[in-house]
Amino acid sequence: MKASELKNISESLINTFNDAGRISIELYKKGLQIEIKEDKSPVSNGDLKVNDLITNKIKDLTPNIPIISEETVDLKKKNEAKIFWLIDPIDGTKEYIAGKDEYTLNASLVINTVPVLGVVGVPKKNRLFYTYGPGESYLIENDKTQKINCKKQQPNGKIVALSSVIKPSDIILNKLKELNVTSIVKMASSYKFCVIATGEYDVYAAKERANEWDYAAGHAIAQNAGAIIKTLDEKPFLYGKEDYRNPSLLIKRSKNLND
Repeated sequence: MKASELKNISESLINTFNDAGRISIELYKKGLQIEIKEDKSPVSNGDLKVNDLITNKIKDLTPNIPIISEETVDLKKKNEAKIFWLIDPIDGTKEYIAGKDEYTLNASLVINTVPVLGVVGVPKKNRLFYTYGPGESYLIENDKTQKINCKKQQPNGKIVALSSVIKPSDIILNKLKELNVTSIVKMASSYKFCVIATGEYDVYAAKERANEWDYAAGHAIAQNAGAIIKTLDEKPFLYGKEDYRNPSLLIKRSKNLND
């Protein structure tokens, strides 16, 4: 797929993501209808409505490319596609249900194990991130679009890590110590990837957790902004696994986190 096609597809999703974000807030204000899925995680009518909006738009844009969404995937069926969409309509459903502001809307196009295109909406923060290729990651905020490139925003000598839990495991703490991390901030959802892409934070490390749709869109945005993304043992972090499970993860804003 040509770069011009990827650019057109990503930009064509922006209005849909903005609409879906507004609707997610409206549904929350009305009072969400919540069910518990087989895996014991919650799902709301907000998740399902956002999923419909994003999925239908993607079907219009790329009718021949399969779509794998958290809310409709058949986990008994192995993924054998080389080119496919990964959608997590609301990543951070628990935060969404609780009225917090770090939940995200996510879609990514994976081509030959690499998420090349990604869109992440953060409705309650009025931020939208998108990318369509290396060096082409953008943030839309306050109606302004700016290119993002992982440029450090923390003061020199301060290296701030993100964590999805209040108390990271010893494995993660040891890795962060190796990287001379000076403080850790808890943050939910794929928003972590995006604020490393902007340079607001420096690193995120995690053991094996979640599924490919949780990471893919944020991964594309961070990696195309210049972040280094691998597993904890320095192997490539690839997509298209038959069972969708994520390996461990290490995202660094740059090779030298003081730069």
